[in-house]
Amino acid sequence: MIYLQLFWAFFISNILGYGGGPPSIPLIQNEVVDHYNWMTIKEFGEVLAVANALPSPIATKLAGYIGYQVAGVPGATVALFATVAPTAIAMILLLQFINLFRNAPQVKAMTQSVRPIVTVLLGTMTYQFLMGAVEGIGWMQTGILTVASYLLLETWKVHPAIVMVAAMAYGFFLIG
Repeated sequence: MIYLQLFWAFFISNILGYGGGPPSIPLIQNEVVDHYNWMTIKEFGEVLAVANALPSPIATKLAGYIGYQVAGVPGATVALFATVAPTAIAMILLLQFINLFRNAPQVKAMTQSVRPIVTVLLGTMTYQFLMGAVEGIGWMQTGILTVASYLLLETWKVHPAIVMVAAMAYGFFLIG
C-alpha cells in the first residue's frame, strides 16, 4: 500500500505541477506533509534546502529522498518513476501536436492563467517556511539572513549557490 501511496503522491504532484519544479514543490509538500504525514513542515523545508543546493531537477531529488525515507530503495524507485512518468507520457502522446498548437491563443492563455496560481502556491510555501525559520532561529536571525540574501542576490548579483552555502555556513557556525 505504501508504494501505491508514494506513486500517487508524486504522480499527482507532477501531473498537476504545470511548468516544472517550482509549481510542483507546493504540491509535493501538500502530499508529503499534509496528506500522508511522512514529514513535518520543518523536515520538508530542510530537505528542500539541501535539494536546492544540489544539481539536477528539484522534483526528482525530492522524490528520491522522500521515497527512500518512506520505503527504502523500492520507495525511491517508485517515487522517481511517478515523478518522471507524467512528462514521459505527455511527451510520447503529445509530441506530434506540438508544432500544431505552439502558437495557439488557447495555449498561451492557459500558460498565462496558471502563473498567478503558481505565484500564490509559492508565496504560501514561502510564508510557511518563513514562520518555521522564525520559530527555529527567531526574528532577528531570520531578518539578518533575509536582508543579507536579498542584498547579495539582487544588489551585488552574487550567484545563488554561493548565497546558499554562505547561509548554511552562517547557520552552522553562528546559530547552531
